[in-house]
Amino acid sequence: MNTDIQIYNNSQAGEEKLICDILCQVISQNLPDAESKIWHSHPVWFLNGNPIVGYSKLKGGIRLLFWSGQSFAEPGLRFEGTFKAAEARYTASKDIDHTDLNRWIEKSRNIQWDYKNIVKRKGALEPLIGIKIL
Repeated sequence: MNTDIQIYNNSQAGEEKLICDILCQVISQNLPDAESKIWHSHPVWFLNGNPIVGYSKLKGGIRLLFWSGQSFAEPGLRFEGTFKAAEARYTASKDIDHTDLNRWIEKSRNIQWDYKNIVKRKGALEPLIGIKIL
């Protein structure tokens, strides 16, 4: 595990630490070829420099964020922000549905918008893989 992510997880308390540890373990197992690091103060996993999934502590629990999650067509994920991200939030580790989580991570590998080049494209997102534009 990335040392900085372990430090981040260890800085959490109680149930929030347990949630972070579970998310880190499941994400790392499902994305073994991903680069993981602390990015904008939160754990994030990247494939070829493109942010895929990460989590962060919010006032009401832990937010799991998939950068391309709006394209997953998953009812368990809520749209977040003005781009293509979607999230799930957890206040208890027992609320993590491992079947859903594993499926979402698999979709995060196969369905991606190109966030790596969003600045170069002046805020415009283009599909990278797995997305058909109609």
